[in-house]
Amino acid sequence: MYQERVLSGMRPTGSLHLGHYHGVLKNWVRLQHDYPCLFFVADWHALTTHYDDPQGIEKATWDMVIDWLAAGVDPEQATLFIQSQVPEHAELHLLLSMMTPLGWLERVPTYKDQQEKLESKDLSTYGFLGYPLLQSADILIYRADKVPVGEDQVPHIEFSREIARRFNHLYGREPNFEEKVQAAIKSLGSKRARSYEHFRTRFQQDGDATAIAKAHALMDEVEGLSHEDRERLCGHLEGTGKMILVEPGALLTEASKMPGLDGHKMSKSYNNTITLREDEASVTQKIKRMPTDTNRVRRTDPGDPSRCPVWQLHEVYSDDTTKEWVQAGCRSAGIGCIECKQPVIDGILKEQAPMRERAQRYLDQPALVREIIADGNEKARCLARATMTDVRQAMGLNYR
Repeated sequence: MYQERVLSGMRPTGSLHLGHYHGVLKNWVRLQHDYPCLFFVADWHALTTHYDDPQGIEKATWDMVIDWLAAGVDPEQATLFIQSQVPEHAELHLLLSMMTPLGWLERVPTYKDQQEKLESKDLSTYGFLGYPLLQSADILIYRADKVPVGEDQVPHIEFSREIARRFNHLYGREPNFEEKVQAAIKSLGSKRARSYEHFRTRFQQDGDATAIAKAHALMDEVEGLSHEDRERLCGHLEGTGKMILVEPGALLTEASKMPGLDGHKMSKSYNNTITLREDEASVTQKIKRMPTDTNRVRRTDPGDPSRCPVWQLHEVYSDDTTKEWVQAGCRSAGIGCIECKQPVIDGILKEQAPMRERAQRYLDQPALVREIIADGNEKARCLARATMTDVRQAMGLNYR
């Protein structure tokens, strides 16, 4: 039986900024308390666009992992690992590439978008075309049923579901599959067997997705149902074959509401970031230099917070009382821009303080970070090996 499992990864871009924290890491910290989580460094993915300059990937990886730990990701609760240190990702990617239609890759929305955005790079490569499939392999190899993504990434999850469905349909038809399914249905008991068939009909004829969840709950009630029989029942339920690869689900997350220093989205490419562990003096200076409402030329000129990038940071860091003070003081010119910025400075420094404290331990003892990742690599490999055993057997590559 497959347990609930969350998988998420990030490309190694070096030190992370507060946009990463509010958009991804805060969510990871919450999820690690509710589910078994695997968080990985997607270093092979970095090569799809930076194949011509890979030298900085390793340092960027270690810097990023320290930021994860600083943000509160706990290696006692989540498995942290590096993609390239689990070679089974590459093997599954290769095997899936044998059965993936070229048109499926070409229609991925981000394929043309990224080519246009990064037009200075030659992205007419096999690796860039195939990166959505590598992304699918990352998910499917851990049989992860929950992948936290924003709305723009949902097509990637649907692509992974299609890949799993096609794989199970092509390779899940073991010899005497129908007979084995019927035996598995009989093992449910007559009442549950009728309910199972009812749910299967509702899903396959009426498209009722809730019937899938109800059938899975019904199977959970059966003590002694073997792993193999559950796979067969799941495949029969959804009209494929034996369920070798699990179709993942998108765990929708809110987009980051963290604006940059210029009011636009916080991004390294805009040079408007504050890093997670940036020192206090630098943070203070950056906020003090932020542009404000251009109508406030003099201290005595009234302003409008909605025209000021600083107000967007108040929305993230200030309580209602402070926001009312800003609105009233700015519009009446009762407060100056430097006064207005101080609560934002205080809020950011307060948020960063525990991050700097947690990070210091790993900066003082870099070997600890290596140990955490080495342990995570091994845990991830154990899960990946189990999946690949089933995949090889299904494809006739077991050689035993």
